[in-house]
Amino acid sequence: MFGPFERAVAGRYLRARKGERFVSIIAVFSLIGIALGVATLIVVTSVMSGFQVELVSRILGVNGHVSAEAYAGQKIADYQPLVTQIRAIPGVRAVEPVLDGQVLLSTDTGGARGGLVRGITQQDLRDLHPISDHIIAGSLANFTGDDALAIGVGLANAYRLRIGDPLTLISPEGAATAFGTIPRVRAYKVAAIFDAGLNDYNTSVVFLPLQAAQIFFQKPKAVTGIQIWLNNPDQIAAVAGPLSRLLQGLPVYVRDWRHANDTIVGVLQVQKDTMFIVLGMIVLVAAFNVVSSLIMLVKDKRADIAVLRTLGASSFAVLRIFLMCGAFVGVTGTLIGAAIGIIFCRNIVAVQHFVEHATGGQVFDASVFMLSELPNTIDWGDVIRVVALGLALSLLATLYPSWRAARTDPIEALRHE
Repeated sequence: MFGPFERAVAGRYLRARKGERFVSIIAVFSLIGIALGVATLIVVTSVMSGFQVELVSRILGVNGHVSAEAYAGQKIADYQPLVTQIRAIPGVRAVEPVLDGQVLLSTDTGGARGGLVRGITQQDLRDLHPISDHIIAGSLANFTGDDALAIGVGLANAYRLRIGDPLTLISPEGAATAFGTIPRVRAYKVAAIFDAGLNDYNTSVVFLPLQAAQIFFQKPKAVTGIQIWLNNPDQIAAVAGPLSRLLQGLPVYVRDWRHANDTIVGVLQVQKDTMFIVLGMIVLVAAFNVVSSLIMLVKDKRADIAVLRTLGASSFAVLRIFLMCGAFVGVTGTLIGAAIGIIFCRNIVAVQHFVEHATGGQVFDASVFMLSELPNTIDWGDVIRVVALGLALSLLATLYPSWRAARTDPIEALRHE
């Protein structure tokens, strides 16, 4: 499409000489603007995609792909045969019976907050790798008996709890007396401290041995829910039929991971799309800079265009010359911006820690964003979209100035020279 003649002339116009610095400086700033716009767009969309992927994956790490939960005030009695039957369903990877209950968490120092107690067997907690693989103090070997529990690092830091310290659980579902309901109160010792990577779990969820939880909540040989993990989270329809037949007649409702987290995923997707549109305007503004710089270049080279036309260059050759000038700025800026954005995303956690260390502040608030650090994943689909947007806007920006250059009348251009 572009011959040696067009490439040579376009290369000459892109290399500034004495008296031509101003136009070249504008072209350089246009290139920088496109690069920064593309880099910013890649970083923001990748971070938003990373939030969505990391949040869903970590939630699925501690919660099942499918959960069968008892209605309020109900329980699943004689659950062991049911668990065995669910494990036999093709496509089911793991099944964990749990007993959940809302409590008030209280310490000897006077601190108190609401929380969720989840009763679970020691082996099932070991198989829950987002928890068992991130034990930062204590050991799950001590997660046994009727006075042990495991807490998150956020709760431990908030109340300065260490291994062996007591934590009191207060349940509002107590014994009924003539003076009203007396809440159940029981102190347990911290046996392990974990970091699940999710702020809610680190600050508000406490694990108890299943038998201890059954005693505390007065639900012997019963659970309140069954967490089910599949070999493929997307193949929920394959197990829905057999699972519904097994649960028929039980006081439970079934939710899968898509409906349990659809609000969070939907909000993140809307934010991502909105940020893509807003930050895409930065690339559009930079593309307008390409237009202005190319128009100035055409005006500056009117005499040169006239000479080229009189020497036999066609109007299409002139069009291709200025298309190459504008395309070089746009394509180079887009590629440089893509490289900067990818490198920044790969090292975003290190950048976050450096900024926090340098400023002494907190760049990423885990209590707001649920995750404990910025995700450093890259969504290559978003990268391709951003690069395509940058290239398209940059190439479109060159059309009008190049068309004006091709329509230059050599006689009119040379009349005043």
